[in-house]
Amino acid sequence: MIFAGFFAGALCLGFILGDWLYFMRLTPDASRYGCGIARTHDRFTHTTMTQLASRFDVEGFLTLPHGTARLYQDVNQIVIRQQYRLFSLGFRTLWPLKGLISLSPEGDALTVLCRKLTPWSSALLTGIWFAVVVVGMVGALISLFVEGQMAAPGGVVLAIGIVGLGLVFLLSGAITIVFAYRLESSRLMTVYQELREVIEGTRLSS
Repeated sequence: MIFAGFFAGALCLGFILGDWLYFMRLTPDASRYGCGIARTHDRFTHTTMTQLASRFDVEGFLTLPHGTARLYQDVNQIVIRQQYRLFSLGFRTLWPLKGLISLSPEGDALTVLCRKLTPWSSALLTGIWFAVVVVGMVGALISLFVEGQMAAPGGVVLAIGIVGLGLVFLLSGAITIVFAYRLESSRLMTVYQELREVIEGTRLSS
């Protein structure tokens, strides 16, 4: 039993690490990998795909102050992600983000759709955690009702305590996720703005 539990834990950890490592890659197949959680619309005026592509190297990479961008000109897409240093002192969350930018030429402009993606393991574990809290709270209430404890004042007080504790867990989880999303989204949009400045710099210098 102990060996089975150890094996299951190692397998789960391996799944999470593999998911994250694949998520952070900038290969064509991995660039579209992830759970979409938000999207942003934008427009680059007086900018063509040729002008945009000239800012990337021959392999389609562009190094930015706070991240990296890669262009896939054959599908008119750019993937951006922030820098992940192994021994960085910056606070990191369990919900990293990357951006998949789709470009649609419209005359001398580009219509932009930036999708924010997070690893599937982060989204899955978050959903499982909330589900466990809700199911546990509802299951405890049903158990009290079936056992007849709800008829006594002590059972009612216990039920109120269970509901209150469950709501505290749900609220704290929601606050944590909102804080993490705002932090990671701010970092990603910093990289996006740096990319946009480079693109606009191309337009102004042309």
